[in-house]
Amino acid sequence: MFKYHLLAFIVVAVWGTTFVFTKLLLLNGLSPAQIFTLRFMVAYALLLCFDLLRSRSARSFRLFADSLGDELLLFGLGFFGGALYFLTENTAMNYTTTTNTSLIVSLSPLAASALISLFYKTERLSRTQMVGTLMAALGVVIVVLNGHFVLHLSPLGDSLAFSAALCWGVYSLLMIPANRKYDTIFITRKVFIYGLLSMLPYYLLRPGFPSLATILRPEVLVNLLFLGSVASMLCFLAWNLALKKIGAVTATNYVYFNPVTTILFAWLILSEQITLYFIIGTVLILFGMYLADRKRRPQNP
Repeated sequence: MFKYHLLAFIVVAVWGTTFVFTKLLLLNGLSPAQIFTLRFMVAYALLLCFDLLRSRSARSFRLFADSLGDELLLFGLGFFGGALYFLTENTAMNYTTTTNTSLIVSLSPLAASALISLFYKTERLSRTQMVGTLMAALGVVIVVLNGHFVLHLSPLGDSLAFSAALCWGVYSLLMIPANRKYDTIFITRKVFIYGLLSMLPYYLLRPGFPSLATILRPEVLVNLLFLGSVASMLCFLAWNLALKKIGAVTATNYVYFNPVTTILFAWLILSEQITLYFIIGTVLILFGMYLADRKRRPQNP
């Protein structure tokens, strides 16, 4: 099981860098919806090609789920974990600070744990696990605020960031029944296509798409290819596999490392300073994760 824990950590480490790449695309004139659409188009095209090649010998390629109910479940994954999550997260950065967005979105494991505990008794946290989860959340707050304990409140932006955290909680919840019936590649491919389809109504309200010349600019194309191929296709595949192998609650707790990897990335690339607050917060996150991953006590149904 260690390799799946490591897999979840690597995914979160990569996702921790996407705030920087997304911000660069926003500065180049792309809207949050356009960024999402282009990265998911790249991800879906690559994964579709891979699945067709894989299924050519196994003859296991499929377009639809076994029932309408399952198809709606997969649509929910694409809508909440795809279109709505990225639209609310990326839009939030236009109305509030990156610090606020990172802090609120990184607390999504709390939303996921609450939702999953509500619907699955076997996934409810013990007292020790709850303490660990709250300790990790406190570590996130310390890391993100970095000693500047003043938040610049923005009702609209902060509400959008909170909505993104809630969407990721719903995505984690829906992945539990989906993982019980379908393989990871099929689920991930459906997440991408339904994420794209559920974004179409947005373009009826706000039409417009970047020109080919804009997309082909090196500073835009490189960022989009990274977000589409690595941060979307490979990371969603790896994340969904981790959810299946180690459980939704345990895997989602790794999101607490998101701001840690963001700051480490900024330290390596931008030479930003590592502070004592960062170290204290990281220790709290690590110890909190250790407690949150403790075995659950048997519970009565």
